[in-house]
Amino acid sequence: MSFVSLAKSEPVMADAQPSSDSLAIICGGGSFPGAIADAVARRGRRPVMFGVKGWADEKVIARYPHHWIAIGQAGRFFRLARAENCREVLFIGTVLRPPISALRLDWTTLKLMPRVIRFFRGGDDRLLSGVAGVAESGGLRVVGVRDVAPEVFAPEGILGRHQPTDRDRADIARALTVIAALGPFDIGQAAIVANNHVLAVEAAEGTDNMLLRIAELRKLGRVTAAPGVGVLVKAPKPGQDRRFDLPSIGPRTIENVARAGLAGLAVAAGCTMMADAQEMLAAADRAGIFVIGVHEHGLREEPPR
Repeated sequence: MSFVSLAKSEPVMADAQPSSDSLAIICGGGSFPGAIADAVARRGRRPVMFGVKGWADEKVIARYPHHWIAIGQAGRFFRLARAENCREVLFIGTVLRPPISALRLDWTTLKLMPRVIRFFRGGDDRLLSGVAGVAESGGLRVVGVRDVAPEVFAPEGILGRHQPTDRDRADIARALTVIAALGPFDIGQAAIVANNHVLAVEAAEGTDNMLLRIAELRKLGRVTAAPGVGVLVKAPKPGQDRRFDLPSIGPRTIENVARAGLAGLAVAAGCTMMADAQEMLAAADRAGIFVIGVHEHGLREEPPR
C-alpha cells in the first residue's frame, strides 16, 4: 500500500496453483500493487499481477503469478486473465496518461478505439471510468481496493503520538473545503494550507512534487509562515469513482511534509490508503509531525476529556 493493522505478511509463492477466485491486478508504479496483493492473499484469494510495461516494478510483481502487458493490449490482457481464471480486476499504482499515439494497440483495442478516443478527451476521472468500461467489455468486473482489502485505509482519529493544534484543525477544515470546491474540475486530491492561507493545490505534479515546491518556496522566502505551521490534507474528489486513484500516503509523504516545514498531515479516513503504516507513523513521531484521519466532509467535534 505493514498497513493500518501494522502487520507484515508473507507473499503467496509465484507457483501457487490457480483457483476459481483469482483476482487480476493491473499494476502501475510504486509499492501499492504489491501491498494490495499481500492483503488479497491474506484473505485467501490468489492475486495475479499484470505489470504495465514501463511502470510496474518487477521486484514488486514477481512475488506472485504475473504477466507483462503494454498500454493498449486489451486483447492480450483478456486472454491471460481468462487463462488465470480471473473474473474480477483491480487497477492500482502510478501510470501517467500516455498520448494516444504512444498506445501499442492490438486488434481488440483497435475495435474499441472510438470509445477510447472519447474518454481520452477529459480529465483523469473520465479516463479511468473509460478504462473500466473497456475491462468490463471483456467480461470482467472492475473492483476497488475497498472491495478486496479495506484494511489498508486510514482510520479516523490521531494515528501517531502528536496531535494537531486548534490552528492546524482550522487549516485542515479549509483545505477540505478547497479540495471539495475543486473536485468538479478534476484537478487533484490534496491541498496545503497555513494560517488559513492556501499555499498549494495538487495538480499534475502529484503530492510529493507539490511538497517539494513548498520547500523550495520557503527557501526563496515566498512562504512566510513559520516552520512547523501548515498542513497537508488529502481527500478524494467529490463524485470520484472510488474504484480508482484514491489518495495515498506513505513514508515518503512524511519525509516531504517535514522537508516542507509543515506541522502535519490529515487524510480522509476510510478512503486514503496507507503504505507501510508502521514505518510511516514511526517516522512521523520522530519528526514531530502529526497524522490524523478525518471525515472527508469535515472535522468531527472532539469528545470532552
